[in-house]
Parts: sequence; structure tokens; C-alpha cells
Amino acid sequence: MRNRAYRIVILLAFASAVSVGSSAQKLNQRGRWVSAWSTAVQAQRSAPGAQSPMTFDNQTVRMIIRPTIAGQRLRVRFSNELGAQPLLIGSAHVALVKENGTIIPQSDHPLTFAGATSVQIPAGAPMLSDPAELNVPAFAEVSISVFLPQETSPSTFHLLGQHETYISGPGDFAAATEIANPKVTNSWYWLSDVEFWETNGAAAVVTLGDSITDGFGAKAQYGDWPNQLADRLAEKTDAPPLAVVNEGIGGNRILHDGAGVAALARFDRDVLSQPGVTDLVIMEGINDIGWPHMKPRTLSDGTLRPNPWAAEKVTADDLIAGLRQMIERAHEHGIRVFGATMTPYGGNTGTFTDDGEAVRQAVNRWIRTSGAFDGFFDFDAAVRDPAHPVQFREDMQTGDYLHPNAAGYKAMAASIDLSVLRGVAKSKPQHAKVSSH
Repeated sequence: MRNRAYRIVILLAFASAVSVGSSAQKLNQRGRWVSAWSTAVQAQRSAPGAQSPMTFDNQTVRMIIRPTIAGQRLRVRFSNELGAQPLLIGSAHVALVKENGTIIPQSDHPLTFAGATSVQIPAGAPMLSDPAELNVPAFAEVSISVFLPQETSPSTFHLLGQHETYISGPGDFAAATEIANPKVTNSWYWLSDVEFWETNGAAAVVTLGDSITDGFGAKAQYGDWPNQLADRLAEKTDAPPLAVVNEGIGGNRILHDGAGVAALARFDRDVLSQPGVTDLVIMEGINDIGWPHMKPRTLSDGTLRPNPWAAEKVTADDLIAGLRQMIERAHEHGIRVFGATMTPYGGNTGTFTDDGEAVRQAVNRWIRTSGAFDGFFDFDAAVRDPAHPVQFREDMQTGDYLHPNAAGYKAMAASIDLSVLRGVAKSKPQHAKVSSH
């Protein structure tokens, strides 16, 4: 009798476990978290003659972001991953933006962390908020406001934001409709990701790169190529939404630290840890090539500063090995990887050399022909001058012959075959496989 009773208990426990497992499976089928907006965090850099980093003390910081898909439930990922001290956030709010730094009051929601309205984020850690219910249309601007009650240095931030950030005088104004007489910067602080709970099959594509992905030179807000790609994707209503999240850092490199840690070192944080990512576009390497060739600089005090990166010259094989690493690591997580060719830099007096150009051409040839990527997009062909292929077209660059202008970014976004990005078609290698030498 006891054996029979024991078997009944075991069966009931098993049935309960199956029921719980089935419920969890159904929950997963109903939806998932997807990165709707993201930025790559970096640490403050010290350089000769540079100003000391600002500090915040009893102040509110209001940051404006623009997700490229819609959502009704969100959570915010804050980051103290590059900080050496704990970060205390006294309060945080999310709201829809009316204009500039003014919010729509009815949309304001306090963010909580395990139910608490304040949180201390350990050094080296990210922190997700609890979910908040807020109906956000695609491409609507969203305000993230944080109050910092004690003296705090922005050890984890993103330098080149796509919108102004508003910094208050003394006090907690996280819920205020408007911050009076703010100081304005163009950076985001301790903010790395906004995630939406999606039930419509939405996913995200990460764009990984340097200043040319970050949008330097675009001038107009959201004029970078990832945002212009998002505009194109939004016109296609016959497929699930695909968010475009920008993980570019100006001055970034694949193999060595620069502005931000090397792409290989930040890959897990900026790509693999992003929720709902199905695709990755990599456009990087021009700083690896150009920085070691920079000419010495004369500082304001008359001293000559040698090139600190002169010993970090790279070959085409070096860059290809780095790109292969990222392809393999992404494939381990089921992420498709697309290579984008490096754009021209001939005419850039600070970094261009014939040796460096030979490396760029070799890597671009490998991107086009090797078949190592799941597809490729030819940004180089989209913006180069047909008469001088090592240079940008005059009407597509900012004047430094390195960075595209808004027209250049538009041409780059337009060159992306959406059917390839969506997995409907495959890009074909242009020629037979060739050596990277």
C-alpha cells in the first residue's frame, strides 16, 4: 500500500512538473524580450590637454532615445560595467517625449528595481529595471531620466549620442515635465539598452562598428546609416518588425583598444547579451589600419606627441582573423553575420598610406569573395568616387575624406539588400575565392 501511495505522489509531482514546464513553454511561445534600442558603453578617456570628466551631484540627467520598433511593455538596462565604484540611482523615470527634453506628463512612469524606486548598481555590473507598461510607437522618442543623489562620475557612458541630454541643477526632477535651464550635452550616461516584450515575432539586428556606424558627421539627428536602415525596414510591412540597434563607438578598433575596448573584447556585452538578436552587421577595421600611421602631433605647449599606436600595425590576415572570431562566436548563438566593406579613406591626410590602402582592399576583397559571412553589403562601392576609387565621392563625405555625410550614410543604407538581411535571398560572392594577401 505504501509503495502504491509513493508511486501516486511521484506521478502527481511529475504531472505538476510537466504542467509547470508546459506553462513556461507557452509563455516563451507568447513572447520574448527584444532589444529595441541600444548603445555601446565606453569609459572616459584621459588625453593630454583634455578637460576633466564632469561629475554629477544631487542632479537629474534626462536622456532621449528612439526605439525603431513599437512596444507596450519595456524595461531599461542601466550599466555600471566600466565603473570601479557602485552607482547609486536615487530614482528613474521613463516617459514619451513631447519635444526636445519636455515629456508628455500622462506617459510618465517611475522605474523600479525589484519593487524599489532606487537602486545601487555594483561596480562592473549592469542592472535591469522591472517591466513598465508604456505604449511606445515605433520611432517615438522616449525619455529616460535618472536622479543621482550623491557625487558621481560618469565612468560608463556613450560619447556620441543622437540626441541632446539635459542635466538639471540641484534636485530630483526625474518626473518633471521639463527641466528648467538645463546644461546640455550630447552623450548618454549609464544607459545601455531598452528592451520591449514582443509577441509579434519581432527581432533585432545589431550594427557593430566605429564612428562610421556611430554616425559621426551625420549632423542631422538619426542620419546615421543604422537609423536610415531602420527607416527602410519600417516600410516593409509584410514581415515581422526588425529593430536596428547601434553598437558603434567612434574610434573603435577590432584588435586593439582605442575609444572603447576592442570589438573582440566588447563582443559578448554588445552583441551576444542583447535579447532577441537574430542578425549582426559588422563594419570595422579602418581605425586598425589608419591609427598606426598617424603623424606625430604638436601639442598646445609646443611639444611633439609621438603616435601612441605606431607599434600596432595590422595586416589583412590579422583583421580577417579577428572578423572570423566574431563570425564564429555569433554563429554559436544562432546569429547570422553580415560583413560590410570598409569605406574609402584616400585623401585623409592624418591616416592614409598606400600600405594601409592595400590592407583595406585585401580585407574588402575577402568580405566580398570568401563566403565566410552569411552575406555582405558593399558600402565601399556605394560611396566611392568612380574616377578615384580610393576616395569618397565629394558629395558623400564630411570634408575629412574619412567620414560620410548624411548623403553618404543614406547611400550606405540604400545599398543593403533587405531580402538578404531578412534571409529571403543570399548575397553571392563576386569572384572566386582569393588570398587575403
